[in-house]
This record gives sequence, structure tokens and C-alpha cells, in this order.
Amino acid sequence: MAKSARTKSAGTKSAATKSAQARVLSSRISYQGPVFSVTTDEVEEPGGVRARRDVIRHSGSIVVLAVDDPVKSARRAEPRILLERQYRHAAQSMMWELPAGRIDDGETALTAAKRELLEETGYSAQHWKRTLHFYVSPGFLDETMIIYLARGLRAGKAQPEPDEKIATRFFTLSEAKRMALTGRIRDAKTICGILWLAQMPRPAR
Repeated sequence: MAKSARTKSAGTKSAATKSAQARVLSSRISYQGPVFSVTTDEVEEPGGVRARRDVIRHSGSIVVLAVDDPVKSARRAEPRILLERQYRHAAQSMMWELPAGRIDDGETALTAAKRELLEETGYSAQHWKRTLHFYVSPGFLDETMIIYLARGLRAGKAQPEPDEKIATRFFTLSEAKRMALTGRIRDAKTICGILWLAQMPRPAR
């Protein structure tokens, strides 16, 4: 390809990338709380649309898909997933969820995952793998979540926050998948983690 053609192509790509982001005309903090803040932004979005956008700003969260693998001698056994049950005021109900929590200032995502698993369930894990990374609700929230697969579990003593009352239980993968598909589990991050694990190939025994 000629140099001029390459330069033109690169310039076009750069311009397209730039135009895909909104131009912030003004921004102010409408609310500042201990967990998140809200900004009110006046923006000009791609295509020339000018609008007011109220955005919840959050430092990001981690989710732990803690898996208890079957022993090698068990031919028909399947992995078990650690879920926790707690009351969620926003949903006005008790919910089954994967352990999860906010990434604190100065923490890496992995450090936060290890801390939350121990605090909420008492378990620690020998093997960690980053799997999914996604926006929770990008229409008004900038929070992203990272799901870590945790294996080689070791039981310990939970250290919940004063306002947390959490019960834990292991479910087989097939049980957890059925709960997700029938509406017994209604938490999005938990459904994502369970269905991701369910579609992964099982190691041969």
C-alpha cells in the first residue's frame, strides 16, 4: 500500500475513534456519597445530539465465581458453585448471588476479589483466573464488573461488615444453571457467571 494511502487510512480511523466519544460541554457533581457519586453532564454526542446526562460514577466491582471441583475419583460428580443469600433493599427481596464487592481505592481487582471472598464467605482460593469484564448498566452507570474464577477453595472464618447478614451454600452447576434459567436467581452478575461456567468444556476424567 502506498504511504499516502496508509496515512489517509490511519487519519480516517483516528477521526472515527474521536467522533465516537461525546464532547463534554459542562459537568458538575450532583451527589457525593460514600459508595458512588452522580454527575450532571451537558454533552454533545456523536451525530451532533446535545443532551443532559446524569451519570452514576462508581469505582468498579469484582465478582467471585468460587468453584469446588469434584474429586478425580468421582466419575459423575460435577463442580459446585458457592452462592450467598442476603437481603437487597433495592430489590426488596432475599437474593442468591455470587460473592462480590467494590474495588477500594488503591486496590487491584484481584486483591479486591480475594478480600471479598474471605470477608463474605470465609473461603480463600489457591487458583484465580480473570474471565468476564462488562458494564453493569451503561445507560446511566459507569460501573464495570470483573468476574474471577476461583478454584482450590479452603474454608475459613467469614469477616462480614456490620451491616451484612450473609448465608452461604454450595450448589451443583446444573442446579445453579436451572435456578438462573427459571428465575430463582435474578441477579445479573450471578447469571453471567453461572452461564459462562456452564458453557465451558468440562475436563476429561
